[in-house]
Amino acid sequence: MNPTHTDAYLQRLGAERPPRATTEALRDLHLRHLRAVPFENLSIHLGEPVVLKEDALLDKVVARHRGGFCYELNGAFGLLLASLGYEVQLLAGRVHGDDGLGIPYDHLAPRVRTVDGGDLIADVGFGAHSHLPLEFGERRDQTDPGGTFRVVEAGDGDLDVLRDGKAQYRLETRPRTLPDFRAGAWWHSTSPESHFTQSLVCSRITEDGGRITLGGRTLTTTDADGHKTVDEVGTDEEVLAVYRDGFGVGLSEVPTVRGGQFG
Repeated sequence: MNPTHTDAYLQRLGAERPPRATTEALRDLHLRHLRAVPFENLSIHLGEPVVLKEDALLDKVVARHRGGFCYELNGAFGLLLASLGYEVQLLAGRVHGDDGLGIPYDHLAPRVRTVDGGDLIADVGFGAHSHLPLEFGERRDQTDPGGTFRVVEAGDGDLDVLRDGKAQYRLETRPRTLPDFRAGAWWHSTSPESHFTQSLVCSRITEDGGRITLGGRTLTTTDADGHKTVDEVGTDEEVLAVYRDGFGVGLSEVPTVRGGQFG
């Protein structure tokens, strides 16, 4: 990333360039990212390729004001943090599900080291998750607006990230590179077994600590206390307005679920 890209990214987040790559600055950037850049899988249903290359990620997240899912959001955030002086490693994860662990390279999460000794998991790409980075080496409960989190040993050097006592994903601790995740991104974008090909989602944290989510035509607004309001959005024009006004995402057509197929 060049300085122009960095400044444009920070502008998208509504953030100033931090003078030093500190833990406090990382916490601020992390929360701003979750508020400004939605977790969404719209590209899959708009027929757009998911490209894990630096220029493509910056074009999507910064220039086109879109969001993405873990590979895109955490990949782009990692680029921003590295440009600001943070030490960033990309870690591979496998998501815990009803049938056990997901595929290899199922999830991407950045491990970030700061100039003041912080060592954190800065994951802005897992949907409803922690609002702030988690301490990588802490094995006790970590209280967060998004829940109570814990990082625990899982054997063979791996770590499980738990939310409110339930395992979310298992992380390897060996650093990876962005191209390593291309197979996982392709599978999630094309396989009928991937939940990303089966439904539409666009979601972000709101300024008051709640969440707004558009799933197809169902708009769910959750306040900071967990109270939910669910509304059905009627016309295509109204759907596009929610994407625009609720998420800052400008679309020329309403995405519809395409399903997935290998090809």
